[in-house]
Amino acid sequence: MGQDKAFLMLGGETLLQRALKLGQSVAGEAVIVGEVARFMKFGRAVEDVYPDHGPLGGIHAALRASSTPLNLILAVDLPLLEREFLSYMAAEASRSGAMVTVPRTRDGLQPLCAVYHRDFGELAEKALHAGRNKIDPLFSQTETRVINDQELTRMGFNLAMFRNLNTPEEAARAEKELAAKVDL
Repeated sequence: MGQDKAFLMLGGETLLQRALKLGQSVAGEAVIVGEVARFMKFGRAVEDVYPDHGPLGGIHAALRASSTPLNLILAVDLPLLEREFLSYMAAEASRSGAMVTVPRTRDGLQPLCAVYHRDFGELAEKALHAGRNKIDPLFSQTETRVINDQELTRMGFNLAMFRNLNTPEEAARAEKELAAKVDL
C-alpha cells in the first residue's frame, strides 16, 4: 500500500477512525492493538506481548487486555464491513456459547472479523509460545461457530464486505463503493 493502512483516508476519515467507530457501535468499547505511543491519542491501545508474530499475536494482546467475555476483533483494512452483520455475529456468539464465532466465505475463514471468547487467549498464548502463528488451525482445537457464505447470503449480507485493502487500486475501488452507498 505504501503507507500504514490505519492512516489511509477513505470516505473522509482514516481506516482507523472507521474501524473504531464501527467497533464501538457494536461493542461499546474499542481497543487498538499497536504501538501505544503511536495510537494512544486515538483511544486505548495495547501492544503485542509476542511482537512480530502476526495477527495471532494481536488477537492474543487484545484478549489479554480485555475484561469482557466476548470480544469483537476487526482488522483495520476491512472498510466495507456492515454494522448489521457485526451485530448479527455478536448475537450468534452470545447465543452459541462458542469460543470463536467466525465467518467463512469462498475465500476461506475471516479470523480478523470474528468474535472471540477471552479464554481463546490461553490457546493463542500456547501456540505463540510454541512458535505457531497461524490462527485457523486453532479453530479445530476449540468450539467454533462458523457463519458460512450461504448463511450470510440468506441473511442478506454482501460478501464483498470482507474485501480488505492491500493496494491503492483496491482503496480507490472501495472509495467509489462507499460514495455510491452515500448517494443512495
